[in-house]
Amino acid sequence: MANVPWAEVCEKFQAALALSRVELHKNPEKEPYKSKYSARALLEEVKALLGPAPEDEDERPEADDGPGADDHALGLPAEVVEPEGPVGQLAVRLAVIEFHLGVNHIDTEELSAGEEHLVKCLRLLRRYRLSHDCISLCIQAQNNLGILWSEREEIETAQAYLESSEALYNQYMKEVGSPPLEPTECFLPEEEKLTEQERSKRFEKVYTHNLYYLAQVYQHLEMFEKAAHYCHSTLKRQLEHNAYHPIEWAINAATLSQFYINKLCFMEARHCLSAANVIFGQTGKISATEDSPEAEGEVPELYHQRKGEIARCWIKYCLTLMQNAQLSMQDNIGELDLDKQSELRALRKKELDEEESIRKKAVQFGTGELCDAISAVEEKVSYLRPLDFEEARELFLLGQHYVFEAKEFFQIDGYVTDHIEIVQDHSALFKVLAFFETDMERRCKMHKRRIAMLEPLTVDLNPQYYLLVNRQIQFEIAHAYYDMMDLKVAIADRLRDPDSHIVKKINNLNKSALKYYQLFLDSLRDPNKVFPEHIGEDVLRPAMLAKFRVARLYGKIITADPKKELENLATSLEHYKFIVDYCEKHPEAAQEIEAELELSKEMVSLLPTKMERFRTKMALT
Repeated sequence: MANVPWAEVCEKFQAALALSRVELHKNPEKEPYKSKYSARALLEEVKALLGPAPEDEDERPEADDGPGADDHALGLPAEVVEPEGPVGQLAVRLAVIEFHLGVNHIDTEELSAGEEHLVKCLRLLRRYRLSHDCISLCIQAQNNLGILWSEREEIETAQAYLESSEALYNQYMKEVGSPPLEPTECFLPEEEKLTEQERSKRFEKVYTHNLYYLAQVYQHLEMFEKAAHYCHSTLKRQLEHNAYHPIEWAINAATLSQFYINKLCFMEARHCLSAANVIFGQTGKISATEDSPEAEGEVPELYHQRKGEIARCWIKYCLTLMQNAQLSMQDNIGELDLDKQSELRALRKKELDEEESIRKKAVQFGTGELCDAISAVEEKVSYLRPLDFEEARELFLLGQHYVFEAKEFFQIDGYVTDHIEIVQDHSALFKVLAFFETDMERRCKMHKRRIAMLEPLTVDLNPQYYLLVNRQIQFEIAHAYYDMMDLKVAIADRLRDPDSHIVKKINNLNKSALKYYQLFLDSLRDPNKVFPEHIGEDVLRPAMLAKFRVARLYGKIITADPKKELENLATSLEHYKFIVDYCEKHPEAAQEIEAELELSKEMVSLLPTKMERFRTKMALT
């Protein structure tokens, strides 16, 4: 090393770290990286003062430094080698400088140069990477290389670096275990070295980051089980080490709940959402940390957005739990099967008996007061499938509460798609609640509420820009009218002599359902208004269902005019025939609508005979 006092070298290094931490917006507008470049210059000076790398660590072939190399990536060290003596000490100090130069270049968007410095860092640490002085630096370098390769969309390479970091951490904790040196301590005087407690805290934070990045990599690779496991572990560790920002932590926990909802693991999903609520409630109550420098007052819009996003996760929880219950209890025509309901009620006791053992298996967040606070939220929400109207209503009301909360931020003006999805979820909550309702008039009112919230959306939306969304809404409105008509027909069938008011009501509902099914089908036509010969896979089932229901609706129109009734039967036959003919030309369509196709074939066979009898009767009269 040149004849420069060691204290001066350390001072330059600390100055470089201070400049590296300067936020970009505090630099001149035209020189956003000014502080980064100044920090880089100081780091290069320190590197020059330290002198060249030890001979056996310098200019090694780069092939040895890739993520598949045996010596520092996937392969683990055979033993712990401490960097003793001047040679080892110099290698570690130069590795620290190379690491910070690597991060510096990545921060200034010079990824290739950043990669080069990080690889040099790992090369210098090759034989010492499992040592007390080097393990943290080695993991941090590999974590950064993992992020770098992930940004290049080379996910497998990123995976190799990050899994190597995880393996190194586990081996170190097994074979050494003591809190390792924090890399910057190499340039601190003895009296300023960190305490064992602080070293442990920082090392665990490095490992938590490693797990966080691995969760993202596994998500990219569609290894969803692994991604969820690592995400859960990351969130749990962040709470244990009090190293989290409430808004970010809460949204990550709420997002994780969606994985468990899709797996029908409702206890785990409820736990994630309850924890998200509790931690989100801490916003503004804890001071900003290194990971979350912004105070809550500076980000009110983000706060309200995240609150709305967490509310949407709760909506999905309530809706999916209710829908799952419906699927478990409905018969082949979608009505409540009392036998299935009784069977599930008998299983309920077993589910409750197993609750404690299931809870113990699940990964829990927090300890002490935090755990109690999360449990208090959980206890207000069921994770069991509702078996009757009262249980379903509790979930419905919770879901509706979060609908209103989500809509506070996601308003139609500015968040069109999000707002519409929330309204559709609200409609779906009413739809599934209607399944549990035994009173037909009340069921009708629930479908009426759905229509009242959906119809205004079709007025506000530009059909050219929101074609797919318009189709969804038109189909859903049509189906709501269709269900209402079926219910009114069932009510009329119970009466000996339905009056003209009921008949008029049934026909009006029929007409409205036809209108929206036709709007949906017309949206499939080309610019010349011609219906496609081949219907796209994404709309095939809804198109066939719409055709089937239109056919059925024409057959349900009540009229005293024989000529009109014959016309309606002919139109009905035309739509049934379309379904049969289309499935003959396109056999793959048949599996999409098996039940409807069978009924359509039956009607194509029966209706001509019925119509002929009708014509004969008309001729005689």
